[in-house]
Amino acid sequence: MDPRLDLAVVQRRTVRTLVVSQAVGAVGVTIGVTTASLLARDISGSEAMAGLAQTCQVLGTALAAYALARVMRRRGRRVGLVAGYLVGATGAVLAVVAGVVDSMAVLLTGAVLLGATSAVNSGSRYAATDLATEEHRARALSVVVWATTVGAVAGPNLVGVGGSVARSLGIPELTGGFAIGAVVLVLSAAWVWLRLRPDPLLLAQQAAGVVPAAGPEERGRSWSRFVTVVREVPAVGAAVVAMACAHAAMVTVMIMTPLHMEHGGAHLEVIGFVISVHVLGMFAFSPLVGWAADRLGRATVLVAGGAVLLVSLALCGLSPEGSSWQILVGLFLLGLGWSCATVAASTVIADRTPIEARTDVQGTSDMAMALTAAGGGALAGVIVGALGYPALAAFAALLAGTVLAAGWVTGRHG
Repeated sequence: MDPRLDLAVVQRRTVRTLVVSQAVGAVGVTIGVTTASLLARDISGSEAMAGLAQTCQVLGTALAAYALARVMRRRGRRVGLVAGYLVGATGAVLAVVAGVVDSMAVLLTGAVLLGATSAVNSGSRYAATDLATEEHRARALSVVVWATTVGAVAGPNLVGVGGSVARSLGIPELTGGFAIGAVVLVLSAAWVWLRLRPDPLLLAQQAAGVVPAAGPEERGRSWSRFVTVVREVPAVGAAVVAMACAHAAMVTVMIMTPLHMEHGGAHLEVIGFVISVHVLGMFAFSPLVGWAADRLGRATVLVAGGAVLLVSLALCGLSPEGSSWQILVGLFLLGLGWSCATVAASTVIADRTPIEARTDVQGTSDMAMALTAAGGGALAGVIVGALGYPALAAFAALLAGTVLAAGWVTGRHG
């Protein structure tokens, strides 16, 4: 390692770079989420097929999280993040092509590739911890999570602009957002390529005397390293479980809340406001959550996240159909509980995982998050259709209880 490098200076530059790329890149993700199901419905002509695009995007996130972790292990964060953004941009372009040629197969392929962008946005939070000191690690991670707020709010509001862009380009109206998203993702990739130097992970590996391994002998070792760390460090295993369960509980209830409100006659504007409040709960307070995790301890905030999730699900389960204060407060707390659990659990993983296995554990944990969210989303419609929205909240409460238990295990193992 170059002795002239000041790690604190590099860390500040890294966080600033990631905040910008996260804010800009999230725009590309949220535009796709907003219009993908509508485009799938129009191409297929079936309401039942509308959810396939989102499902493929979630599965793409899971695959990309694991694949990009292997790239980062060998080549560093910079190459991995840029690759993820460019794959996502390719997916956005394919979504435009799908609308032009009226092909569901092309759209679903694009959705899978677009999932890589969500994996990059999730993985960026770990890049902020590579050079962070332990007492500031949660804060650095949480600031990058907070930057997602910009894209999460701006993305859906650019759908109208996307329609204007589509008309000027002579492409279907619903593909305009994807065209904007492709450009935005390429800009994020260029920003990371130019600014994320020196690479924080490679620098951290050099400081620890770790040489990244490469070649055919590395195949299959990523999973085995994950299993070894989880077996030897129970706190890491508990954090992975907590993060996956918190994410599944949040996604499961969030995706069915608009339907619950619509059944009671709530207007689209009211439903949109409730979801916006939920998104603010997820991201807007993450710096405070990170500060608490650094000051009070990761396990304390993780347990608090599980408790907040339980309160939120109780309110959601008791809420009448339509608009109510219970659903508004419940969805806000659902986002806040997710934030507490995700920031605290992610920091535990960054704290306790040996640097030679860091990307393997982080990528596998993000893959687990995406897969549990996909499973929860698939079950959500079945549960609501058969038993109703309160039963769904009760099911999610079991997941929140698991977060509480995992927080206790994390604390017990230090």
